[in-house]
Amino acid sequence: MITKAVLQDIPLIQDIASQSWRKHYPGIISTEQIEYMLELMYSENELKKHFENPNYHYYLIGNEEKTLGIMGFENHYQEKTTKLHRIYLLEEAKGKGLGKDALQFLKEQAKNSGDERIILNVNKQNPSYYFYVSQGFKVYEETILDVGNGFVMDDYLMEYFL
Repeated sequence: MITKAVLQDIPLIQDIASQSWRKHYPGIISTEQIEYMLELMYSENELKKHFENPNYHYYLIGNEEKTLGIMGFENHYQEKTTKLHRIYLLEEAKGKGLGKDALQFLKEQAKNSGDERIILNVNKQNPSYYFYVSQGFKVYEETILDVGNGFVMDDYLMEYFL
C-alpha cells in the first residue's frame, strides 16, 4: 500500500529515516556523519521545504497495519527527469516486494508527470546498489559529494529510462 504523505507525517518520515540510517549506514559512513546527515536532510524545516515544493512528493509505504517505509522524489528535477531522493524500508519490510512495488509506482508517477528518466544517488558501499541494478537502473557517473562539516558521500549516480 502506497499513500501520499502530508505535512502531519513529518514525524513519521523522520522516524523511519532515523531507524533506516542508524541500521543501514554504520560501517559505510561514521556515526558522526549519520547524525549530521539526519539533521541536514530530515530536520522539520528541511522537510517542510520539500512539502512546499509542488514537484516534491513523499509517499508512505506499508500495509493495512503499519507504515514500513517512505519514498521521496521530485518530478522535473532536471529536464524530463524525476529524481528519487530517498526510499527507505524498515528492516522488517525487506524481502517482501515493497521496494519493487515502490519503484514501479515511482516509474508510473514519473511517466505521468511527463518525465522520461529517473535518477538517484547511491553510496558505492550501499548494498541497495544491487537492488537498483536488479530493477533496471544503470550507473552513468561516479561522484564524491561534499556534504559539509568535513563529510563526503562517495556515490554512484544511476538512471533508468522510462
